[in-house]
Order: sequence, then structure tokens, then C-alpha cells
Amino acid sequence: MQHPTYQRQWPEGFIWGSATAAAQIEGAGREGGKEESIWDHFARIPGAIANGENLDQAVDHYHRMPQDVRLMKELGLDSYRFSTSWARVRPGGRAVNREGLDFYSRLVDELLEAGILPWLTLYHWDLPQALEEKGGWANRDTAYRFAEYANDVYSALGDRVQHWTTFNEPFCSSLLGYGSGVHAPGRQEPAAAIAAVHHQHLAHGLAVNALRQRGAQNLGITLNLSNSSPRDPQDPVDLDAARRFDSLQNRIFLDPLLRGAYPEDSLRDLAPFGLPDVVLPGDLDISAPLEFLGVNHYHDDLISGHADDAGSDGHSGGAERASASPWIGSEDIAFPSRGLPRTAMGWEVNPDGLRKLLVRLGEEYPSLPPLYITENGAAYEDTVSPDGAVHDAERTRFILDHVASVGEAIDQGADVRGYFVWSLLDNFEWSWGYGKRFGIVRVDYGTLERTVKDSGKAYAGLIAAAQRSTSRLAPALPA
Repeated sequence: MQHPTYQRQWPEGFIWGSATAAAQIEGAGREGGKEESIWDHFARIPGAIANGENLDQAVDHYHRMPQDVRLMKELGLDSYRFSTSWARVRPGGRAVNREGLDFYSRLVDELLEAGILPWLTLYHWDLPQALEEKGGWANRDTAYRFAEYANDVYSALGDRVQHWTTFNEPFCSSLLGYGSGVHAPGRQEPAAAIAAVHHQHLAHGLAVNALRQRGAQNLGITLNLSNSSPRDPQDPVDLDAARRFDSLQNRIFLDPLLRGAYPEDSLRDLAPFGLPDVVLPGDLDISAPLEFLGVNHYHDDLISGHADDAGSDGHSGGAERASASPWIGSEDIAFPSRGLPRTAMGWEVNPDGLRKLLVRLGEEYPSLPPLYITENGAAYEDTVSPDGAVHDAERTRFILDHVASVGEAIDQGADVRGYFVWSLLDNFEWSWGYGKRFGIVRVDYGTLERTVKDSGKAYAGLIAAAQRSTSRLAPALPA
């Protein structure tokens, strides 16, 4: 029986896409002028990446890019969300690498020729290692270097790329990278993590102002957001734990961007870790209006202030190296299990959580720009059938159920204008190495052969159905 989502009518102009990140798919780690990123360096630390794997080859998108664009066209994608690698564009954080920019220029041309809208992300975590050695995101100067890099990319691609995302999931590249150490650069320094949060906000603001002056008109940022549901809404301990989680996961990112200030409780909670000290006059002008907010969502969270080891926050990673808590000053919060199905990442599956989140954003932030689901997907233990197919029923159900929740949120007033499934391809899944597969296209890591999974076919069918629905609703043109 066909999923009811196929019968739904979507708003005119709704964008259907898929997403990747440069570090996870490109490979060519030492080709084309590219030098080390913090992830290349992190992968050499013993125990940092499962099975000692690295990004050197990844899935070889750098050499197979035209083939991958043809796959996107076959799937019927309206748009492709990709990132440029800072370590490829400005290797070592130094001068512009024309060969690196040329790769992205060819990618954009291939996309446009295929009728696919390029949706560019400037930072998906691959800071040049040379800048990390000067302090990385804990160093305020990195924000100014980011604005230079953004200008470089715009100079090369601004004539053809219309949609510009500054950062992908700054929660991960600050609190996981500098606090828990489960992500590159692998530091476990609470004060550095909080400084990184603010300096990435500053970098976002500097880049937005610079690109706006250059003529860019569709500027935004992508955040990974979650619901913070107290286990017992009548228990003050659970309520306070949920407040603190919401601060660290959501509001220290949303409020500076949309309200021009950090939440008062966040400033109070994080004062021992230096948040008020790194905010200088004028920094929070980053709240300049944006054309869109990207929402990445994989799971939501039940929170308790009481000890409970039945669940986890999902951020422990897959490596042997010990990690710390990313919940700076709130290391005591717990994540009880709700007994829901889980993905291969151990994340609970709760599609209605996405509806709830999208509606909440519109209710709580009057200045909220239009929303796009810029990542949503799931890892499962795929198996290849004797005929070479991948019948990934769980992932297919996950995607269709979450798309249905997006539709329900739109019915309730959420201004959502697009959906990008994560990920186009199986790829390097950070500290998990190649052990977790999110792709709607399978990659054989031995041969690098691409095979569209059942989930990819189902997604292509959904896009086709949505486009047919929109065409039926479109007014007839005069003869």
C-alpha cells in the first residue's frame, strides 16, 4: 500500500533535495592543492575514528562528481545541498587555491546544466588544521578568516549560486569539537567550547554582512535542533534539566541569530565558562534578517535531571577514544528511553517530534524566516540482496513518515518551503568512520559503485508525485 504522503498537495515552489558534506564524500585528500583539515588531522589520532579509518578517499566524489550529478538528476532532485571545503579553497588558511575553487565551479555548472539548484554551505566542519594550530574556533581571529574565505567562494561562484548557508550545525563544531572531543579537533575544554560557540556566531555575522554587500540575496544558516521534553512535567528537577538542555542545544544558537542576544539563563549558566567575557560590543549585530533557517533533525529528546542510563544523548560516537560531555555545566542531565524504535545510531524514531519542533519555532520566534529541512534521514544496517538491490524498508519508512510530519506542520502554520534528505550517498560518518550508512544511494566501499536503494526510489517517486500535484494545481496559461 502506497504511503499517504504521495497523495499530499505541497505548496507551490516547495523544494525537494538531498545533501552531503565535502569532508564526508570528496576524498582527494592531498590532491588539487588541498591540505589538511582538522578532520584529516583528527583521523590520525589513535582511537579517534572507528577502525582507524580516514577521509583520504571517502567515496571519491572529487573524481566522480559528474556521475553523482547524473544520479541526482535521475532521482528528480530540485536542489543539491553541498559544502565547500575551507581546506581546499584556502589550504593552510593561506592564499586562495584556484584549483580547489575550479572544482566547485565545475560542480555548480554540472548542477545547473542538469536543472538542479545549487544550495551551498560554507562551513561543514573542515577548518584548515593550520588555523586550529593558532587556536581554531576558540580564537576570535578565526571569525575574520572565515569572512575572507566566504568572500573568496562568493567571488568564484556568486554569479551562479543563489543560496548561501554560512554554518552547518554549529552545535557540533563547537560543543562536540571543543567540549566533548568526539568531533574534530577533539579538544575537551569547556571554556574553549563556549568561546567557539560565540566566535562561530561572530563569523556568521561577518560573512552575512560581507556577502550582502556583494549582492547575495538568499542567506541563511543551518542548526540541528531538538525538542526538550521533561520526563515529568510536574518535577522541578526534570523541568530545570529540560531548560538547560534546551539552552545548550537550541537557544544559545537561535536567540543570538533571531533576537540579537543570548538568553539570560544561558548567560547565567555559562558565566563560569566565560560566555559573557567573549562577547564584545557590536558582536550580536549578527541578528541581521536572514532569508531562511535550515533545520537539521534526526531525533528529539526526553530529558531528566535524575540519573538514568536507559538512554543516551546520541553523541558518544563510535571510536575508542574517551569523550567528555558536551553539556557544559549540565553534565548531570539524563536521556531516558521512551521505548521507541531506534536507528543504527541508537537514536529514537519519533516523526511527530519534527512536527512539534517546526510549529514551536514559529510560535516562539516572531522574526523567524522561512524554514527548510536541510537534513533528515537515518542510518540502518543495510544488506545487499542477491540481485544487488538494497531493500531498506526501515529507512524508507523513516523518510516518508518524517516528510508526512513536515506536511502536518505546514497545515498548522509552519512556513516550511523545502526538504533535503540526508544523505545522497553513503559516506564517512565522522567518528564512526564508514560503519554507519545514511545514504539513499549505496556506495560499495571496495569498488565505489553506486546503487540506488529502495529508499532512493521511494524518494524519487515522492518527488514525482509532488510535482504532478503541483502541476495539476497550477493555473492554466493563456493561449
